[in-house]
This record gives sequence, C-alpha cells and structure tokens, in this order.
Amino acid sequence: MDEIINKVAQSSLKVFDLEDYYPDENHIVGIDISQWLFGGFILKETEFRTHLKQNDWSVYQDQYVYLHCTEDAVLPAWAYSLVTVYLAPYALKIIQGSKETAIIEWYQDILNKVDYTDYFDKPLILKGCSKKQVPNEVYTIAIQKLIKVAKSVMFGEACSAVPLYKRK
Repeated sequence: MDEIINKVAQSSLKVFDLEDYYPDENHIVGIDISQWLFGGFILKETEFRTHLKQNDWSVYQDQYVYLHCTEDAVLPAWAYSLVTVYLAPYALKIIQGSKETAIIEWYQDILNKVDYTDYFDKPLILKGCSKKQVPNEVYTIAIQKLIKVAKSVMFGEACSAVPLYKRK
C-alpha cells in the first residue's frame, strides 16, 4: 500500500487565514445609548449628561466599542460625540455603528500591523471558509495587503481555490 503524501503541506504554498485574527468577544463591545434617553427615545440634555457622568467607563478599558441606538430616536449630532468624550480615555477605538463595522475596524488595525515577510514572493491562499463570521469587507482589506508581497493569491481552500492575482 502506498503512503499518502500531502503535497500541499510540502509545497511553498502559504495560507493566510483571517480567522486567526478574529477578535474575541471581550475586545468588541457595544453601548446602546437609548439606555440614557428619557423613555428610551428622547434626549434631555441635563439628564443625558448626568447619566454619562455617573457611568463607570473603566469597564471599557482596552476595548473596541461601537456606539448605537436600538430605538428609533432622533438624536442631535453631538450625542455620540459626548459619549465618546467620556469613553476615549479607556477604549482603544470608538466606532459609531454596528458590531460588524467595529469588527472591520479591528481587522483594519490588525492587518496594518501584520508582518507579511513570511508571504514574500510565495504562492498564497486567502482562506475563504471559516467558522467565524469574517465580514466580506475584510477580504478586500486583506487582498490589498497580500498582493503587495505574494507571488500569487488564490481564494478558498487548497482543493478548490479561485485564482485572484498573479505577479507578472
């Protein structure tokens, strides 16, 4: 009986898996500002400021925080900015929007810091299947980084990769 040889493992093909950089649940948290609105949807400035002053902002130390409002409230433009003033000394980053937007920001920051030297002039697969929900926008961010260093980039898995880029 012949030995089964993993030719992919023996090749110079590298895999770039975005799931390796996925944030854990402790790093990205949301704040719903409707909790500080009168009746959940009316901003009364004095009460709003009082709630913000009384809040313990230190629980957001070193986190990516996304600010949102789950109620259909009409908010002045300064409302999110004022929350940001209180949050800024603690949070790593503050985003007005959704959790997905915060995850995209996380990836943007992380992918700017990755050392890509292991991928220099190598054929590369940008892994497409993952157990975690990596936003599609993150693949766009990643491919921009990878085509600067890789010899070629494919998307997917070694058994069924779609060619995306080949250096000429």
